[in-house]
Amino acid sequence: MNHRSCSEIIGILGLGYVGLPLACLFASKYEVRGYDLKKRRVSEINRYYDSTREVTYHELEDAFSRRLTCSTDVETLRGCSFYIVAVPTPVDSNHNPDLSYLEAASQTVGSVIKRGDVVVFESTVYPGTTEDFCIPIIERVSGLVCNLDFTAGYSPERINPGDREHTVRNICKIVSGSTPEAAERINRVYSSVLTGGTHLASSIKVAEAAKIIENTQRDVNIAFINEVTKVLNSLNINTDRVLEAASTKWNFLKFHPGLVGGHCISVDPYYLIRQAERHGEHPHLMKEARRINESMGFYLAENVVKTIRERGKEPSEMRILVLGFSFKANCPDIRNTKVYDTIMRLLEYTPHVIAYDPVVNIDTVRHEYGDVPVSTDFKEIVAAGSFDVVVRCVNHSCFSRLDLRSVTRRGFIEQAIVNPDL
Repeated sequence: MNHRSCSEIIGILGLGYVGLPLACLFASKYEVRGYDLKKRRVSEINRYYDSTREVTYHELEDAFSRRLTCSTDVETLRGCSFYIVAVPTPVDSNHNPDLSYLEAASQTVGSVIKRGDVVVFESTVYPGTTEDFCIPIIERVSGLVCNLDFTAGYSPERINPGDREHTVRNICKIVSGSTPEAAERINRVYSSVLTGGTHLASSIKVAEAAKIIENTQRDVNIAFINEVTKVLNSLNINTDRVLEAASTKWNFLKFHPGLVGGHCISVDPYYLIRQAERHGEHPHLMKEARRINESMGFYLAENVVKTIRERGKEPSEMRILVLGFSFKANCPDIRNTKVYDTIMRLLEYTPHVIAYDPVVNIDTVRHEYGDVPVSTDFKEIVAAGSFDVVVRCVNHSCFSRLDLRSVTRRGFIEQAIVNPDL
């Protein structure tokens, strides 16, 4: 069948960090129907409010004034011709891939898809997931056959939360399809709204693998610098000064130490690791990188305690202020934040610990982490009294305007291991 791009009706499953920016972008040229299970999320979006801060009020207003609708009713998706699945792919407590969201989304697509339609997956997965896991579910639920009745593709998300420069519109997008014709159709639709161009991968598995090694590569590189930082700290050498000197060489890769949390770099490598193990491979470097980066929140806390003792102070008597709680700068996302590890370890030494982060949503923090000592109100920090130690964990731009003198004692100890460029 020959489809003209603008005749597509696009249905997007999942309206989070990935799905909502996509919905707004496609609404500039297409009728777009957004679907999400979370009633509160959809209600906020319909009021032009995005709690993830990826899309502004005016961008949402513009998208809705064009051809965007958002709903929790699956029937909204019926009649679409081009489905995009952008749901989370987390790991469980044992770091095994959790495909439950993807399974549910595939079942939903199967309940509404019709002959001639195409479904594109954007969620980060291990190679083979689209064809071996998702498509069979759609076929079973719909009674249709892939590449006979409908086609499929994979175009990995490259959203960088909090980054207003590298947006979905202007980054290069990898696309792929289950047939050459499907790949061309998918490429045509994405190309019609992107300014950063596309890269047509030779297969769906190639596109899946390309995405997952992007984040795994960053994880390994950051782990190396984190390990270097531990070594340099033991030698009493300033890591920042070392990196500044080393980066004068033209081919030095300038990564920074820090806490690797969030839903991408700290999660995606496990998908590749587990899939490799299923096929008899044991990626030691990837696993060690994960171990190093998982440990950094605790390491930071122990290093703070070590510094306190070196100053002749008793940790139990120290009042500690932690700056930041989200997993990265200028972003409200708290998923898998390693600042939590730092706080909980510090609490083993002193009960006088509180984190200040005006960017996060305190209700979300309470829901995800319980009664962890976090405040979003600087007045509460001031009222808490003077602090002996300040630990900078997240480099929010608003912290540059923070008057620490109003909340610290004279000669306070300051430590920093801010999040790297995730």
